[in-house]
Amino acid sequence: MESDGSDRRVVVVVVPAAGTWAPPGRNPDAWRLAMAEDTYEVIAALDRVDVAAAVAGDENAVTEVRALTWPGTPTYAVDPDRPVLHAVELAGPAAAVVAVSHDVPDLPGLLIGKLFRALSNADVAVTPAEDGTLAAVGVKLPVADWVVELAPTFDTPLELLEARKPRRHAVAIGPGWHRLRSNADLARLDPGLEGWDATRSLLRHA
Repeated sequence: MESDGSDRRVVVVVVPAAGTWAPPGRNPDAWRLAMAEDTYEVIAALDRVDVAAAVAGDENAVTEVRALTWPGTPTYAVDPDRPVLHAVELAGPAAAVVAVSHDVPDLPGLLIGKLFRALSNADVAVTPAEDGTLAAVGVKLPVADWVVELAPTFDTPLELLEARKPRRHAVAIGPGWHRLRSNADLARLDPGLEGWDATRSLLRHA
């Protein structure tokens, strides 16, 4: 008997279709894909979740992102204006979906588990980033009307979510983390921490 998705949990790594910021001397596209690969590997190692990858923008970039994933990982293009909710829609039947920004290659997988637990009571659960953006956005299904209307992205300020929530516990805030979006962010990477191999390799070789 097939599951109706009522207990299914999905994590989607969302990757922009073009290079964004990169450290000096590094190719922006190579940097984007290295971080995406490491972020995907963190998610793929989690237990009891289904994993997917989404490309925000040009469908031609889906192929290069698919090449970073394990065979059989769903990989698809999403609307760059509403990447989180479009990724949720394409994830299929589920109890909850967590969308993760591509630029958190050293994210502890434990933080994703905290978001899923929080979604038992909240409509949205987030991992705030130190720069005021969001490293991950979890959404309970079916998606609440106010979440559909707001269509949060990784750049949605936490203050806006808090201001728009219809009840006290509609938004759950998990432990914070850091996205790699500036030279200052690179100082947060822990060389002694296992993982983030592709990002580490690019940093070592200009």
